[in-house]
Amino acid sequence: MLATFPDQQLTVRHLGGVRWGLLASAILLALIGLATIHSASSELALDYLPKQALRIVLGLVAFAIAFSLDYQVLAKFSVPIYAAAMFLLVLVLVIGSEAGGARSWLRVGAAQLQPSDIAKLATILLLARYLAGINRRFVRIPQILAACGITALPVLLVALERDLGGAAMFVPILAGMLLVSGVRWRVLVAGALVLLVLGALVWNFAMLDYQRTRVKTFLSPGSDPLNAGYQLQQSKIAVGSGMLIGRGYMQGTQSQLRFLPARHTDFIFAVLAEEWGFLGVLAVLVLFSSYIMNGFAVALRARDRTAILLVVGFLSLVSFHVVYNTAMVVGLVPITGIPLPFLSYGGSFIVANFIAAGLILGIDFRRYVNR
Repeated sequence: MLATFPDQQLTVRHLGGVRWGLLASAILLALIGLATIHSASSELALDYLPKQALRIVLGLVAFAIAFSLDYQVLAKFSVPIYAAAMFLLVLVLVIGSEAGGARSWLRVGAAQLQPSDIAKLATILLLARYLAGINRRFVRIPQILAACGITALPVLLVALERDLGGAAMFVPILAGMLLVSGVRWRVLVAGALVLLVLGALVWNFAMLDYQRTRVKTFLSPGSDPLNAGYQLQQSKIAVGSGMLIGRGYMQGTQSQLRFLPARHTDFIFAVLAEEWGFLGVLAVLVLFSSYIMNGFAVALRARDRTAILLVVGFLSLVSFHVVYNTAMVVGLVPITGIPLPFLSYGGSFIVANFIAAGLILGIDFRRYVNR
C-alpha cells in the first residue's frame, strides 16, 4: 500500500507540496482541547489530561499510518472493512457498555472503543468506491437508493444503541457525497420530504421519553430550567459571561464550580467561550475554517473521483460535527451527544479524526503518483 518513488529528492519535494496546514490546524485544535479539558476536569476526582494527551499521541500515530496507505487500495478493500465495522456495531449491541443512556461502547482491556466512529470512516470508504464507479453527470434514482442502503445499515445499528445523535451524523456524509456525485434538484426536494417523513416516524416510534424532552426543551427553553433545561441554561450563562476576552484560564464559574454538565465532552465549547471569550471562540473557528479550506483545496486538485469523494465525505463529517456542536451549545438546535472534533474528551473519536486527516493528506500526496 505504500507509495514508492525512484527519486528520493522528488519524494521530499512532493511532501513539501502537501497541504500541511490541515494537520497544523488539527494539532493546534487538539492542544487547545487538551488545555480546556484540564481546566474543565481539574476539579473532578480524576484529571483527564494525561489520558487525553496519550490519545492525541495515538491519534498522531494513526495519522502517520493512514497517510502511508494508498487510498485506491483501501477502496478495493472497502467491502470487508465496511463488513467488519458493521460486525462491531452488532457486537456492541450484545456486549457493549452503556454511558449517557446509550449502549455504544466496547471495552478493550482498560480502554473503550466506540464502533460508530469506525463505522463512519468505513461508510465513507464504501460510498466513495460505489459512487466513483458511476460514470454519469447525474446519479440515477436506483443508484441513490443503493447509496442510501449503504448508509442506512449503520444508521439503524447506531440508532438501536439509542445514540440517535450519532446515527444522524451519517446523513450529512451521504448528502455531501451525493451532491458531489451529481443530483438533480427535484431529487433533492424529494429527499428532503422523505427526511421529514422519517423524522416524524422517528419522533413517534424510535425516540425515548428523555430524547423527546430534549426537543421540547429546545422549543421552549424556559419551560423547565431546573431539570430538562438546566444544561442549556448553564451553557448559555457560560458562553455569555465570557464576553470579549473571557474570565481567564481556569477562572470560569460555570465550569470550575461544576454548574455545567458534560463540560469536558460535548459542552467543552462552552468552557472555552467562558474562559477565552469571543476572541478565543473566534480563534478556534478560524482553525476549523483552516482545516476545512485546506481539505477543499485537496479535493479541488485531486486527480480521480474516488479521491474527491473521500475528501468530501471526511470534510462533511467534521464540518457537520462542528456546526451542530457549536449550535447546540448556544441553544440553536436540540441537545444530543455530538462531540466537537479534536477538542472533546474521547479516545476513538479523536483517533478517528486524525485517521481522516491522514487519509486526506495521503490523497494530496498521491496526486503525483496517479499522473
